[in-house]
Amino acid sequence: MMMETQGKLRRGWTTGACATAAAVAAAVALRTGRFPDPVTITLPGGLAPSFALAHQELGDGRAEAGVIKDAGDDPDITHGCLVLARVRVLPAGSGLVFRAGEGVGTVTRPGLPLAVGEPAINPGPRAMIAANLGLSDAELEISIPGGAELALKTLNGRLGILGGLSVLGTTGIVVPYSCAAWVDSIHRAVDVARAAALPHLAAVTGAASEAGVRALYPGLPDPAVIDVGDFMGGLLKYLRRHPVAKLTIAGGFAKTVKLAAGHLNLHSKASEVDFGWLAGVLSGVGGSAAQVEAARAAGTALAVLELARSAGLPLADAIAARARAVAFEAAGGRVPVEIAIFDRSGTLAGRHDSP
Repeated sequence: MMMETQGKLRRGWTTGACATAAAVAAAVALRTGRFPDPVTITLPGGLAPSFALAHQELGDGRAEAGVIKDAGDDPDITHGCLVLARVRVLPAGSGLVFRAGEGVGTVTRPGLPLAVGEPAINPGPRAMIAANLGLSDAELEISIPGGAELALKTLNGRLGILGGLSVLGTTGIVVPYSCAAWVDSIHRAVDVARAAALPHLAAVTGAASEAGVRALYPGLPDPAVIDVGDFMGGLLKYLRRHPVAKLTIAGGFAKTVKLAAGHLNLHSKASEVDFGWLAGVLSGVGGSAAQVEAARAAGTALAVLELARSAGLPLADAIAARARAVAFEAAGGRVPVEIAIFDRSGTLAGRHDSP
């Protein structure tokens, strides 16, 4: 089953939906001796997609089925992965017991919506499986072959999810470029940091800014450093309800310019550097008419930064001050915010702390 958005980008299915389909197919095979192919499930919103099976194996008292994850046109790291579910019936009263198979991580830190030691199969997928399974007492082992290697490219390690990926998905549907999994990981990172009572978090937009903030604050533990990428709003809006004692936002100049101008989604598809606005800030810190005109005509934000640097003008500090005001307001005025701007080499270019 395929879906399209209004922009003709194809939607896809979460790992949770795929795990549900695989588990249902295995459960049916246990009851009937035959695997339904395709297998149909019902998502929380009522949609009933069907999934073709890529793997099926019926053994003594257990059954295993698998589907290939189709994330549609979203750049999902698990697109094309095989999601397996092995089901074994348990004695009455056992309930549903979830296990982490190959490539699925295990929770090792408090603060997540799962207890330490539990497989990283989120509450949403667990509820989806329970609603569709047709069994009340069963062991379900979910596997994603190759997931341990893929997890190294995610935030799982910083969240204390070790050994593999998380099985995610609240609605079962992947909306292209919504990056819901990344935003969810940002939220969980805040939860883990708060559970550990960490007094200072650093939100970084990339590798250079992470290197820079670690040099600025060498004592920051890994759970205190959150890679937000372009999704600054996902962090700041969450902090309205889940504040922390201090937040340092560390980013490159171009992304910080966007934040300073009021943008909370820093992705190029969502926001662009306004060179007219940036030229106005340059004028405000003493830029000459010729420098301001050059800034308006600049092709990159970095070119404007270098122009200001060569003239000894504190443009980056001014941008940091404006970005701090935007971030402070976006977080509901509840979190002291510091902005640190780093160039591509990780050198501090501008900074502004809470007054």
